[in-house]
Amino acid sequence: MLILGDIGNSETKIFLVNPEGKIVKKTNLSSRGITKLILNKKFKILTTDFRNIKKILFCSVVPKNFQLIKKFISKKTKIKCYEIKELNLKSVIKINANFKQVGSDRLANAISLMNNKDNFIILDFGTATTFDVITGKTYNGGVIAPGVNISLNTLSDRASLIPKINLKKARKVIGIDTNTAVRSGFFWGYAGLIDNIINLIKKETRKNYKVIITGGFSNLFKESIKAKVIESKDITIKGLIKISKLIN
Repeated sequence: MLILGDIGNSETKIFLVNPEGKIVKKTNLSSRGITKLILNKKFKILTTDFRNIKKILFCSVVPKNFQLIKKFISKKTKIKCYEIKELNLKSVIKINANFKQVGSDRLANAISLMNNKDNFIILDFGTATTFDVITGKTYNGGVIAPGVNISLNTLSDRASLIPKINLKKARKVIGIDTNTAVRSGFFWGYAGLIDNIINLIKKETRKNYKVIITGGFSNLFKESIKAKVIESKDITIKGLIKISKLIN
């Protein structure tokens, strides 16, 4: 069995995966305020017998949290807990970007999808809104835009007359009160941002792409942008499963 995890800025997802690559169990926890007590509770959901675990692999954009989890695991088993950048990723994907500065989750997503015939733009609605460009088996970098939730919460926090709202599809562009005006600005503003960046990537590279969207707001935007998109919620874990084969 394998333990695979995705440590993000907002949420950490940990999976128990069988040798055939099928997810057996999954647990989520907030990336803020991780404690030994919380980890003990969450890992018990996955397994009570670490003797069955053969590989442990994480992608992490929060080094402190990875070290906390690694220390916790080290007291349960002698199996080494890897972060994907500790492995030879360049043996499976060419990276035309600053390796040290590319988020591990973005590399896992790229490795999940890459093949010899297709080009991809991966749009991930996470803490940041990221666009990653993959041509064949080459990762070419991407774009980082402000995350939808962070931007929305920052506006509410800084403007005393703007309440916190839940973002949902705006049917009309012109709002008739504060809530509908803010909702329209964020919904149609981000839809426009997405289409514009996708078009600029195509223009700059002179290539066509399959556009894959993932993350919290992917379902909200998938039918409201001009680009044809495919929604996929599991590309990060699929990438981790592929990368785990690099561990002997």
